Amino acid sequence: MELKPGDVVMLKSGGHPVTVAEVHDQAIVCLWMGEEGDLFRETLPVAVLELAKIDDSDDEQEEDEAEDEDEEGDLEKSKVA
Repeated sequence: MELKPGDVVMLKSGGHPVTVAEVHDQAIVCLWMGEEGDLFRETLPVAVLELAKIDDSDDEQEEDEAEDEDEEGDLEKSKVA
């Protein structure tokens, strides 16, 4: 598995997603925010990590809603003109 800084990974055993900060031979430096807003940094072996599956459906839904609002605004403008 080829990881690079900025990738989002998680432990194969589960847990919260973490962000790759640095990549070394067989060690990955990961960062994450705790519930209290504390920044954590830990070096983990690459063997215990996997790419996190990110659910983009919320982002896509927000983009679709924004596009719909833009189209409605354009229709209103053309009615007024």
